Amino acid sequence: MTTPPPAPSPDPSQAPVVFDAPFSDRTQWAAGATSAYPPGGRNSGDNKLDHLVPGYGPDGDRFTALRESARSWRTPLVTTEGTAGGFELRPGDRLEARCQVTADQGVWPAIWTWGRDVAPGQPQGGHGEVDVLEYHDDHPRLLELSNHVRPGAPAYLDGLVTPGRWFTVACRFGADSVRWELDGREVHADGRGVGPDWRAWIIVNLSVAGGRYGHRRPRANARRLSWRCRDLTVRRPQ
Repeated sequence: MTTPPPAPSPDPSQAPVVFDAPFSDRTQWAAGATSAYPPGGRNSGDNKLDHLVPGYGPDGDRFTALRESARSWRTPLVTTEGTAGGFELRPGDRLEARCQVTADQGVWPAIWTWGRDVAPGQPQGGHGEVDVLEYHDDHPRLLELSNHVRPGAPAYLDGLVTPGRWFTVACRFGADSVRWELDGREVHADGRGVGPDWRAWIIVNLSVAGGRYGHRRPRANARRLSWRCRDLTVRRPQ
């Protein structure tokens, strides 16, 4: 008797969609508030000039930061944390989004995750954070990809993006390896994963760099910075 070949693994890019809410849907996205920031919505300790204001989020697919003072910018952020829907990512989920970055000095767009505590005062490893992407203008074709849940070496991959040009980023949060794709091509797999019990909310935002770690502050005459993110979906294999 001939042993039949093993069935092919399901394509995660074709798994059922379990989340695809527009950023304007306030039952699924909360604007301007997250437990990932200190109370008051400022995070200068992380080299950010951000000032989160409740209710301030993107205008459609455009995330715009507005200068308030020399050391403060009103910055847009949306998250699934604290919403009626309460959507949380799980191991095996695949997040995909269309993005467009600019080379404006000081921009710091990101798509990332943040997890609830496993018990009061006991956070998940790395607070459940996986950076689907981070971008800085000082390296305008480079993306930063990192897993803080089971930390390994973050990937700093140059030549992936071009300011002003749309691209599609995807991230599969595997229990044993987190995998990133750009425009349908895998560009990094960390071999670490998030483990079997990981749960995390989604965050999409635009920070403004404070001038440390080689990331330049905005020009003195800059009044607004922006980037765009659209068509964010999450697929979950059955």
